[in-house]
Amino acid sequence: MKKESNLGRREFLRGTAVAAAAGAAWMAAHPRSEATVWQIDPTKCVQCGRCSTNCTQNPSAVKCVHSFQICGYCDLCGGYLQPGAKTRDSGAENELCPVGALKRTFVEEPFYQYTIDEKLCVGCGKCVKGCGVFGNGSLYLQVKHDLCMGCNECSIARNCPANAFRRIPASTGYLLKTGEHGGKERK
Repeated sequence: MKKESNLGRREFLRGTAVAAAAGAAWMAAHPRSEATVWQIDPTKCVQCGRCSTNCTQNPSAVKCVHSFQICGYCDLCGGYLQPGAKTRDSGAENELCPVGALKRTFVEEPFYQYTIDEKLCVGCGKCVKGCGVFGNGSLYLQVKHDLCMGCNECSIARNCPANAFRRIPASTGYLLKTGEHGGKERK
């Protein structure tokens, strides 16, 4: 036998509205903490090479990225060529990157564009170090959010000698070389 409700339609809707308002008030008083992601502060990173060896991912979730806005597109790129290279060509013996992830494309005399093949990059930071020493520092390392497992106890962060790893709100995006936040970097 079906039990009839003593509540009329208006009373039912009024009770639902009160419950919804109470739920909204509770949620406002108890906000969810925003998801966070690991990121490298490019102003603190010392290119120690540990990102390539301490990440649980193989290859590392840390990749080199290029800030095209501050690049000089130089023929003699400190991040691309070995210091003291006899020629400025793209022969493997002249390249600084041990896995050939940094690609060089001729634009016009004397300019070249440098891009990173993310699939090849292991996050060793050799090109970043060379770019900082002999160039303008347009290459830097970032934790790629789509590759990172988000370990709460990041093994790279624990072993970073410069304490450059930190958790940032996921909505922030990436820590960019210019010191600004947000947005997607160019590949």
